[in-house]
Amino acid sequence: MASYFENGEGSLVPDALRGFARAHASLLTLDSGHGFLLARDTAPARRVGLLSGGGSGHEPLHAGYVGRGMLDVACPGLVFASPHNRQVYEGSLAAARSQGVLHIVKNYTGDRINFGIAAERLAHHGVPCARVLVDDDLATDSGDIAAGRRGTGGTVLIEKTLGAAADTGLGLQELQELGTRLAASCRTLAVASAAHTAPTTGRPAFPLDPEELEYGVGIHGERAPRTIPRGPLGPLVERMVLALLEALGPARGASVIALVNGLGAVTPLELYAVHAELGDLLDARGIELARSLVGEYITSLDMRGFSITLLTADTQVLRLFDAPVRTAALHW
Repeated sequence: MASYFENGEGSLVPDALRGFARAHASLLTLDSGHGFLLARDTAPARRVGLLSGGGSGHEPLHAGYVGRGMLDVACPGLVFASPHNRQVYEGSLAAARSQGVLHIVKNYTGDRINFGIAAERLAHHGVPCARVLVDDDLATDSGDIAAGRRGTGGTVLIEKTLGAAADTGLGLQELQELGTRLAASCRTLAVASAAHTAPTTGRPAFPLDPEELEYGVGIHGERAPRTIPRGPLGPLVERMVLALLEALGPARGASVIALVNGLGAVTPLELYAVHAELGDLLDARGIELARSLVGEYITSLDMRGFSITLLTADTQVLRLFDAPVRTAALHW
């Protein structure tokens, strides 16, 4: 039975946060009392602080994106669990600037509830707060799902773009409007050939036939709407990309930013092969692959799978995406 290296039940996340803060002490500090990470250095022109958070187990999301050009604060919960509303509230007070704080929230029930409670407390104390809801998961784009699309890989691209926009001095409403537009222009699909190892049991979180793939798997190990037979990479990527393009509807000549993301146990060789197939498909359809990130940016513990995210991007979005960033996981 596989298991994680840890001191004991419940110790892994706090121990990891202490180690992360020490490893990246030039970028951020850990408020151990309230459980959030705070950037040491953000642009003085910011009038709005940016805060995001969610369950641990998705590293480098969100802790890896705290720093100049991205987040002021990240609030990590326990593995695959929302941060407590107290964490979000205290982190928001630390992040807030003259025009308040913007919450970047992935669309999961627990996150929405806890960020919502924190926002109510902030309003009661006179701190302006707004929310951008990230709901990019194409696999859950169904009227039968009351909660709506899940928030997944698009979170990374949205946090990067909003971070650069905040650095220019945009106000709270302007940032919220931009973030809402970005979320509407972004979709993600994920597949997996093996589940992550469940921390509570040390066993795979769900069974999967070696000849099948979960098509549309969630980042917490949520089962996909369907399984499909395993086959060559090219047809799989084509199926994923065509579905993303159909949802986004970019015209010929449009530009996109792509995230080819490993979910924890896929090799860089495989991810770059995915990127090659993606580039060929977009070229053939006259769509510019303007920018790319390839690697592990939002994982699911040790799940053997990958996701593809596409964000349609105009010149403003590309300019913001290109702006300098200095975080533990993203820097240029």
